[in-house]
Amino acid sequence: MADRERPLAGKTVVVTGAAKRIGRAIALALAESGANVAITYLASQLEAEATVQAIAGYDVDAFAVRCDLRDPESIEQAVISVIEEFGQLDVLVNNAGLFASEALEKISVEQWDGMFATNTRAPFLMAKAAHSHLRAVKGRIINIGSLGGLHPWATHAHYCTSKAALHMLSKTMAKAWAPEISVNCIAPGMIVEGEVDEAYEHFARKTPMQRNGTAQDVAAAARFFATAPHFITGQLIAVDGGLGL
Repeated sequence: MADRERPLAGKTVVVTGAAKRIGRAIALALAESGANVAITYLASQLEAEATVQAIAGYDVDAFAVRCDLRDPESIEQAVISVIEEFGQLDVLVNNAGLFASEALEKISVEQWDGMFATNTRAPFLMAKAAHSHLRAVKGRIINIGSLGGLHPWATHAHYCTSKAALHMLSKTMAKAWAPEISVNCIAPGMIVEGEVDEAYEHFARKTPMQRNGTAQDVAAAARFFATAPHFITGQLIAVDGGLGL
């Protein structure tokens, strides 16, 4: 019974950008499943410290490391810090992301490059830095994509394109790094927290499940990929209540 309740006991998980929101929910869900969890943050130190305390409440080890995902050296050092702290790395969750809207014709080179640096290049660099450690334990990578990577949103061209690239990167990683590492991707739809304005309620009414998603919905999908048979790889699951149908 204990193994079923805590299937990740003895495993080490890294969740990027997990000081708050979806990343925090994923970190807590994997800790509840028994994993020791390291999170990365950039500017949200107070929130990261609070998340570490919450993770430790599940009787697991928790660790936060500051990491600028736009900086390859910072990424390398973050992975080294996790290995020094825990001695292993079993699951990498590339959650950190940048979201912004802009009219297509007004997107600057800086906006375009900044979006890809965080949403596409950073997961590649994190996975590359973690590759040897994950390979040694037949580990897993879970990338957090977006419904916007599956459907074009007219005012989010740089965001949608960066996430579509991440979806393809996930499949490429799955093929290149098999059979040692399984790689899957989650594409959240409209995810909200707390009180929402009328614009978000509009999306809820359009959604077959008649509600917007929550961070816990995404976390449940992450827990599935973290604990499912290793044979499942190269898959993309939309967590959108049917909004993309």
